[in-house]
Amino acid sequence: MTDRGSSGTEDGDASAILIPLHEARRERLDQPVRFDRRELDQILRLYGRMVAANEWRDYAIDHLADRAVFSVFRRASEVPLFQIVKDPKLARKQGAFAVIAAGGRILKRSQELGRVLGVFDGKLRLVEA
Repeated sequence: MTDRGSSGTEDGDASAILIPLHEARRERLDQPVRFDRRELDQILRLYGRMVAANEWRDYAIDHLADRAVFSVFRRASEVPLFQIVKDPKLARKQGAFAVIAAGGRILKRSQELGRVLGVFDGKLRLVEA
């Protein structure tokens, strides 16, 4: 077994360096919460549809220590219309994902991002005149 100070071979092969597991965990826990590529793809597809419908115009992504937030704006100078939040601490309780309206009201909460984003799917209804 080798450690960081010495290499496993004479030519200094970097693949022989071992990193203690507790150090790797500590480094991972110090990182902020992020949306992964699949989640961001779903959110940006919805964002593109809403921009095409002239509903939304700007967005911001915040990666905080305890949660990740995708905020949607009608104008950049206003408060966000909606926030799509990923909070891993609530994953076993209420669900890691939530959609929050401008007033702070939680519109939908779930374990799956697709279900939460379903809040924005408008249903067509027949209206009699």
